[in-house]
Amino acid sequence: MSTLERVKGHIHPVVFPVSAGVIILFVIYGAAFSDNAEQVLGAVRDWITANLGWFMIFTIAFLVVFCLWLAIGKSGSIRLGPDDAKPDFSYLTWFAMLFSAGMGIGLIFWGVAEPAMHFAEGPQLDSAEETAREAMLLTFHHWGLGAWSVYAVLGLSLAYFGFRHNLPMTVRSALYPLIGNRVQGWPGNLVDILAIFGTMFGIATSLGLGVAQIAAGLGRVFDIPGGTPTQIALIAIITLIATISVVTGIDKGIRRLSEININLAGLLLLFVIITGPTLFLLTSYFENIGNYITGFFDVLFWGGVYDNPEVWTAETQGGWYGDAEGWLSGWTIFYWAWWISWAPFVGMFIARISRGRTIREFILGVLFVPTAVSFLWFTVMGNTALHLTMTGTADIVGPTVEEGTGDSAMFFMLEALPLSTLTSIVTILVVTLFFVTSSDSGSFVIDMIASGGDLDPPKSMRVFWAVSEGVVAAVLLAAGGLAALQAGAIATGLPFAIVLLIVAFGVARGLNVEARGGVVVRPEHQLVQDPTGGMSQEARSED
Repeated sequence: MSTLERVKGHIHPVVFPVSAGVIILFVIYGAAFSDNAEQVLGAVRDWITANLGWFMIFTIAFLVVFCLWLAIGKSGSIRLGPDDAKPDFSYLTWFAMLFSAGMGIGLIFWGVAEPAMHFAEGPQLDSAEETAREAMLLTFHHWGLGAWSVYAVLGLSLAYFGFRHNLPMTVRSALYPLIGNRVQGWPGNLVDILAIFGTMFGIATSLGLGVAQIAAGLGRVFDIPGGTPTQIALIAIITLIATISVVTGIDKGIRRLSEININLAGLLLLFVIITGPTLFLLTSYFENIGNYITGFFDVLFWGGVYDNPEVWTAETQGGWYGDAEGWLSGWTIFYWAWWISWAPFVGMFIARISRGRTIREFILGVLFVPTAVSFLWFTVMGNTALHLTMTGTADIVGPTVEEGTGDSAMFFMLEALPLSTLTSIVTILVVTLFFVTSSDSGSFVIDMIASGGDLDPPKSMRVFWAVSEGVVAAVLLAAGGLAALQAGAIATGLPFAIVLLIVAFGVARGLNVEARGGVVVRPEHQLVQDPTGGMSQEARSED
């Protein structure tokens, strides 16, 4: 079979042309009319956050509770695959791949910037110590169980229906218990197209943040100008590296880069713990977790309805926060939409690497281990920056807020510690590798969706999607920088929030049918299993 014939045989006749076509049209529009694109994206973002922010908050809260129900329920012992299936990867490798794909760039970018901005421009309490505690609570809120519950629900549904019931590894399969084989029609096509859009713009947002931080680091270490042209050039270079990685496949390029990156990030974390306020950081970690646990439901359901704008500092009115509603739209609603837009990418990727694990093992692993590591990262980086500022050793908060974007916040903090040039270079390398692993993992996942659930999609199409991600990120940067990146994530995250709720009901329905001994998926609708545990892409029969 020729390469062209193989590609044609693995392209979904509706999902691929529609999603690729709309993305190409967006690229042309954004490149040719960048000013208008910035205005339109901003208007969409403002309307969604003003009118449907409550729905985003409800969605995340529901998914958290749903995950906890799955973890403690009787279905927790069910394996994601046949009853005798064994995991494909060790725990260490599984966590490394999951974590690198999940939110690596965001951790590096916001590790110092978010706590610093909350400390300076968030709710001002009676003392600096209380304000710092609140800043860390809000940061944990955005990067904790809420974020990972989004990934866990979609990832579980894909692994459950794909590996245990032999449906295609696409988002549409989670709808099977609700609408049967009609998932092969327009409802399934629509869901998969939305999944591709969400993945594309979610990754583009992260890539835009990552390249902005790389440019800021190069500027501080090597005096390289860090404007938009430099950022777009960096996107082109790193996208090329990501393309090479994605062609090598999940077991070579993506896995090896993920392991290297986790080791480098771990060394950077250990360095800051040792050279920073060590005892303060160790104590802060457990206190921050305690504050998160005790305030969990308060912040999870907080919608700002009863908050008085007068509690916000006068300097912030009309700024990054403005009032309680402005703070929610600029932070919480953006984060929830960002995580939801990433759900197809991260959910499918962790499903792909989680065959053989039990539902309980999957939920607890995906929900709590990355959350604990994220909390450690934010405690070390964020609390070090706050400690340096509050003790007068170095002002990290002031320059971060003055810059306004957070691009250089990590480098401000590292410059107050020993070996700042070396650690800044390591940080640039870590962000670059996170960029690569996010891009190549995302390309792999989008290609799986566009090919109808093929677990080994054609390499030529992976190249197409990897290049597309870089181009979309470049167009969004040119059309308004961080604000345009946020707007793109929010606009694509909203419709997929509805899909996630439907997916959760589909999983619950499937587990309930299996618990009663019923047939979850009719045999004639299943794919044919091969001896190695993979699935062919030809159904046994069609309705």
